[in-house]
Amino acid sequence: MKIAIASGKGGTGKTLVSTNLFNVISRQGQKVSLIDCDAEEPNVCEFIRGNVEEETLTMTHIPLIDSHKCAFCGKCQEHCSYNAIIMLPTIKTIRVIEDSCHDCGACVYACQYDAITEKEKVTGSITQYSISANADVLESQTEIGIYSPVSIIGQTINMAEADTLTLLDSPPGTSCPFIATVERADYVVLVTEPTPFGLNDLKLSVETLRKLKIEFGVVINRFGIGKELIEDYLNKEEIAVLGHIPFDKRIAETYAKGDLITDKIPQYRELFEKLHQNITKQLQR
Repeated sequence: MKIAIASGKGGTGKTLVSTNLFNVISRQGQKVSLIDCDAEEPNVCEFIRGNVEEETLTMTHIPLIDSHKCAFCGKCQEHCSYNAIIMLPTIKTIRVIEDSCHDCGACVYACQYDAITEKEKVTGSITQYSISANADVLESQTEIGIYSPVSIIGQTINMAEADTLTLLDSPPGTSCPFIATVERADYVVLVTEPTPFGLNDLKLSVETLRKLKIEFGVVINRFGIGKELIEDYLNKEEIAVLGHIPFDKRIAETYAKGDLITDKIPQYRELFEKLHQNITKQLQR
């Protein structure tokens, strides 16, 4: 089972929810993994610390075109859906724009003249941390200069064990990294806040998940500062509210120190245990 914790914008408390949910589930003895899918800015390990078990480099394949073998027929360019190949037949020039290549292999398949081979390029790394006997964390991280984390996100999620409850800490927003994460989930927990910005981006996330036909519910963070903004919308759309996290100065203080509120403040351990129960009920419907 894979549960993604996502939001339409940054700063709503997505990592707060994913790390503390992971903490209470692991303390209950259930086998659980937390994957930090925000490969451009991973921060789960600021709050959950463990021993490095394994580090793997992630690669992509970039086509190399031999202009001496190339017949400049244009087939490779036609098959490239990402416009990553530039060809100027009149001056016998053909080039690959590496940053636009998505490693789909279509150009290699299309070439009938064996003019295209591939080279490997390091795109990032995946680090596995052991937290306890039943819990671990996988952190994805892109190399500097890699413009899209989509490939490394997919590779990291693929490393999750089939018999483990897996929490996916999604990148913010509703762009490609968000899609690459939530499309692999069985259920999505959307974290929002009762502000105009929070409502606007929640609507974008809801619209996206409905198009993808993925079940979801909502956690309202910083509850108590304008709740009518969010709750009126959720009631109208008949969206499940999984839990409320109050607007509490102690949360900010604990979070700023890199600690987990479920360790430091007993009432929040109970809150997140209840959140876990509510998610489980939604999954069993």
